[in-house]
Amino acid sequence: MATPPSTTTSRSSTSLSSPSTNEKPLLPAQALQPNTPKAPEPQILDWESPADPGNPFNFPVSKKWRTTILACTMTFVVQVSGTMLTSAAEQINTSFSISDAAFPHSYWPVLSWNLGGAAAPLLGLPLMENFGVRWSYLAIYVVMILFIIPQALAENFATLVVTRIITGSCSGVLANITSGIVSDIWKAGRAKSFGTSLYIFALLAGLNMGPVFGSLVVQYTTWRWVFLAQIVFYSALIPVLFFLLPEVRQDVILTQRARRLRASTGRNVFAQAEKERTSFSDILKETLIRPTRMLCTEGVVLSFGLWSAFCVGTAFMFTQSIVQVYTELYGWTFFGTGLVQSAVVIGELVGLLASLAQDRIYFASAKRNTEILGKPVPEARLYLSVPASFIGLSGGLFYFGWTSYPSIPWIVPSISLAFVGFGMFGSAAAVTTYVVDAYAKYAASAIAGCAFLENLMAAFLPLATQSMYRTLGFQWASSLLGFMALALSFIPLILLRYGRRIRGKSPFMSEAAYED
Repeated sequence: MATPPSTTTSRSSTSLSSPSTNEKPLLPAQALQPNTPKAPEPQILDWESPADPGNPFNFPVSKKWRTTILACTMTFVVQVSGTMLTSAAEQINTSFSISDAAFPHSYWPVLSWNLGGAAAPLLGLPLMENFGVRWSYLAIYVVMILFIIPQALAENFATLVVTRIITGSCSGVLANITSGIVSDIWKAGRAKSFGTSLYIFALLAGLNMGPVFGSLVVQYTTWRWVFLAQIVFYSALIPVLFFLLPEVRQDVILTQRARRLRASTGRNVFAQAEKERTSFSDILKETLIRPTRMLCTEGVVLSFGLWSAFCVGTAFMFTQSIVQVYTELYGWTFFGTGLVQSAVVIGELVGLLASLAQDRIYFASAKRNTEILGKPVPEARLYLSVPASFIGLSGGLFYFGWTSYPSIPWIVPSISLAFVGFGMFGSAAAVTTYVVDAYAKYAASAIAGCAFLENLMAAFLPLATQSMYRTLGFQWASSLLGFMALALSFIPLILLRYGRRIRGKSPFMSEAAYED
């Protein structure tokens, strides 16, 4: 902001030789503008020390577990809304004059819920990384509750289907951000590993427990109370989230701290994220392109996405197939067919406990890692998934199919459901933990790509369930699923054999390999 040289010379000579009566002499600081001190350079704010309590990695252990358990509980809660209404199919059909005789029309609200959940995480998860978790989570959660209200008051079937797209979108983002929350507060170790396993359990158990809760509600009330109960319960959790869910994104915390310092002290200080902030359109472009690019170019993301999508799709298929099998074989009503799906959750709980042994194997692999000394091998995450997928998922489906006879007691095929639950958990946990380890800072985008396939499969696969079980019969319909699971079970074997070579060829995994 120096003045032009000619002007400076003229004004200086006038002030020093013969000041005019109408013009005051310039002050020294004004006269010598070239020596005027410049404004201080902006300072980049960082953590005050490695032990800065504001850093989410330095939260007290009790606060970390409180946040982890809260996030996992919320994942379970929002996932319940996806399948809870399946137990009310008969009442909904009666209310809106719909029939499932030729086609499962009652499944359309579940399909629309999954379609919303398929698309939303692609955009929502990376955006939450940029703008923070706490307030984004609360805003999305409130929107979800608001759109459950018209579902409870729906006067036509179209209202139910359309509004479920919005609630499915919200649920998809809220459920899938939990893995990011766990990664933001726990450094690599047993606690982070178990927290991720707990998240997978909550994700799957919520879907499988939806029909259980729904059957209890419908047994004593009407289908509208499926949604009214959600409104009441979800609303009661808003204060819990408001007071107990902290911000966990480091960039957001530092940005908030820098803004407070500028306001209170006037210091020219900024967080690194503020200096690097791009336009909203660029953020949108990046958050849409990266997950899609990884899904299309990363073989691991695509194959793991299909694997986990089959697990989630099977969970939704069970809301249809279990009803068909147990109704025809044993004459059960929706109440019984809803309750029996809790067997799947028992198997998933066994898988959660088994994950503790899997973690020991994983961390022990650090001793034999010749690639990065002292760091566990990502492929060591996959050992449990081999028996879980071959014996639990594939074997359980064959078991379920060939015990589906009226002469066999109901408890026998119900045990097979627990096998499938164990397989679902073992496979899905392997997908998430491996992706988080191998992709590091790109994990959220990779998970968003997997989540897209999961919800897409969950949306459309169950539409074929009723026709498939009628055409092929109970035995061969379940066997077809078993063969599909068997083929997918070779994915972890391939990575166990060629994982290091595959990671070396991936630009995303190569960049993340040496990050903590």
